[in-house]
Amino acid sequence: MVYIGGEGKPASDAEQHCPFCEVPKKSDEDGLVVGRGELVFAVLNLFPYNPGHLMVVPYRHIADYTELTVDEAAELALFVQRAMTVLRQVARPGGFNIGINQGVVGGAGIAAHLHQHVVPRWGGDMNFMPLIGHTRVLPQLLSDSRDQLAEAWAESG
Repeated sequence: MVYIGGEGKPASDAEQHCPFCEVPKKSDEDGLVVGRGELVFAVLNLFPYNPGHLMVVPYRHIADYTELTVDEAAELALFVQRAMTVLRQVARPGGFNIGINQGVVGGAGIAAHLHQHVVPRWGGDMNFMPLIGHTRVLPQLLSDSRDQLAEAWAESG
């Protein structure tokens, strides 16, 4: 309900209002950062679809996938692979949804700053709660998820 109510959504597309530009300025714990690279970082989604829902985000404030440099695109891809490896180790999902919602019409909640989702999936993980009750059940605090994933991330590198 916090997300639906608009809390945490940027007031504009400007870089100074962008939550993805603010996250790297925080401590890893406060920003829910799991891993930092040279050009991108991995962060837990504040409004996850499932436990362990990560996003890989370029530091640079860009909106479109075609704006990535070759180096940014390469590191983004490597971080997605690493996120899958870490999530398999920590949470043992049966599969993943991986993707970029490009633009507002494409479903991006924060369209002004590109980000790629890595959503772990388990058999039966979608039940009546999100469908009927418009509620997601997350059995773990985000800070606990971040700690577990960040530890595994550091060990994987």
